[in-house]
Amino acid sequence: MSVVAQARPRAAGRWRIRPRPRPTELSLLALVAVALVIGAGSLGATQRFRAAVDAGKTIRALDFSPPDARALLVYLLALALVHVLFVLAGRRTDQVLFPATAMLGGIGLLLMQRLPQGLVTQSFFGAELLLGQLQLFWLLLALTVITTLALAVRSDAWLRTYKYTWAAAGIALLLATFLFGSDVNGARLTLSIGPLSGQPSELLKVILVVFLAGYLSENRSLLSEESTRIGPVRLPPLPYLAPMVVMVAIALSIVVVQKDLGAALLFFAVFLALLYVATGRPSYVVGGFALFLLGSVVLYNVFGHVQQRVDNWLDPFADPLGVGYQTVQALYAFARGGLLGVGLGAGLPTISGRLPIPAVHTDYPLAALGEELGLIGLLAILGLYLVVIQRGLRIAASAHDDFRALLAAGLALVVGVQAFIIAAGNLKIIPLTGITLPFISYGGSSLLANAVVVGLLLALSDRGPEPPAVPSAGRRRLAAFRRGTP
Repeated sequence: MSVVAQARPRAAGRWRIRPRPRPTELSLLALVAVALVIGAGSLGATQRFRAAVDAGKTIRALDFSPPDARALLVYLLALALVHVLFVLAGRRTDQVLFPATAMLGGIGLLLMQRLPQGLVTQSFFGAELLLGQLQLFWLLLALTVITTLALAVRSDAWLRTYKYTWAAAGIALLLATFLFGSDVNGARLTLSIGPLSGQPSELLKVILVVFLAGYLSENRSLLSEESTRIGPVRLPPLPYLAPMVVMVAIALSIVVVQKDLGAALLFFAVFLALLYVATGRPSYVVGGFALFLLGSVVLYNVFGHVQQRVDNWLDPFADPLGVGYQTVQALYAFARGGLLGVGLGAGLPTISGRLPIPAVHTDYPLAALGEELGLIGLLAILGLYLVVIQRGLRIAASAHDDFRALLAAGLALVVGVQAFIIAAGNLKIIPLTGITLPFISYGGSSLLANAVVVGLLLALSDRGPEPPAVPSAGRRRLAAFRRGTP
C-alpha cells in the first residue's frame, strides 16, 4: 500500500485523499499514554493509602487503579481519535507538536483529579460537573478545536487580509469586558454571555499575534532599514511604527485598567519579540525594555494593586497570613518537593481543613507539581514547553513567506512567554501576575485559546502534497518500451 499522502485532482474535478501514516506521532502518543497511566496509577494508590491510614485501616496491598479511570480512558481515546483523523486526512503536518501538547493536557487532567473536587463546580444542562470532570470537558473541546483547525485551515488569506478587523474585534471584546464584565479577585477579567463565561484577554493574545504578523510582514523592510532623523539622533521610522504601537498601546491600556497585569506583560513581551524577529534591530528591544521599566515605575506609583503585588514579591513574609500567604505556601511546597518530589497525591497537606494554596488550580499549579514531582518533574514539564516553542520556531523557519513565518513564531512565543511568566511568578523570580499555565491550569478560555494556537501551528506546518517519487531505471525503460520509444 502506498504511503504517499496528498490530495490529487481526479477526473471530473474530484479530489482523492490518500491516508498517510504518522509513525513518529503514534510512537510519541504511545509514550504519553504509558506515562499518564503510570501517573494515574501512582496517584490512585497514594490516595487510597492515605484514606486507609486516616481511617485507621490495615494496608495489605496497594491498589494502583486510577482515581477516575473513565476520565483517563476518555482522554486517551480522544487522543487516538485525533491521531486517526490526522492519518486519514493525509496532511504532511508536524508530528511532535501534538504529542507534547497532549502530555501537558494529561498532566493538567491528573492535577485536577488530584485536587479537592469541590474547588470548582458548574452545571451543564442540569448535570453538575466537578473540577476533574470540568477539566476533561474543556480538554475534549480543546482537542476538537485543534483537530478542526489543523485539518480545515488550508489558506491564511482570511487572517492576513483582515488583520485590522481582527484587531478591532479583539479590542471591542476587551471594552465589552471592561464595561459589562464581572470582577474576580478585584480584577475585571470575565465576560458572561448567557450560561457561558470566559476571559477575552486569552483570545486577544492570538488576535494580537495575527495583527502583528500581518503588519510586520507588509512593512518589514521599512522597519528594518529606514530611520527617522531628529538632529544627530536616529530613531525608528515613526510613521510606519506608529499604527502598530497605537494598536498595542490601546490593548495594553485596557488590560492595565482592568488590573490584568499578566495579560499586559504577555502582550508587551510578544510585541517586542516579534518586532525583533521581523527587523533584527536590537535597538527596538532596548528601547522597549526602557519603556517597560519607566511604565513599571509609573504603574507602581499610580495603582495600589500593582504596589501590593510588587511589595508582596519583594517580601512575602512581611504579611505571611495575609497578602503573602499563597506566595509563602508556594515556596514551602517547592522546598518540600526537593529533587524527586513526595509523589503524586502525597503533597498538599491541608491547614485547618483547607488547602494551603487556595488558587492552586489556576495561579499556582506549578507549586503543586513541584511538591509532588520535585525539581526533576518541573524540568520535564518546562522541557515540554520548550518542545512546543522549538516546533513552532521550526515551522516559522520553514515558512514560505514573511506572514506565515511571523505568525508561527508569534504563536510559539505566546505559549512560551506565558509559561515563563507564570513559572517565574510561582518561583518568586518575578511578581505573580495571575495568568494561567498553558494546558495545565484549570480554565476553559485558556485551554481553548491555546488550542487555537496549536491548531494554527499544525495547519501552518503543512508541507503540501508530496512530490512524486523518481522512477527507477528499470521502470523508466519499461515505460519507454510501452510508449514504443527507444
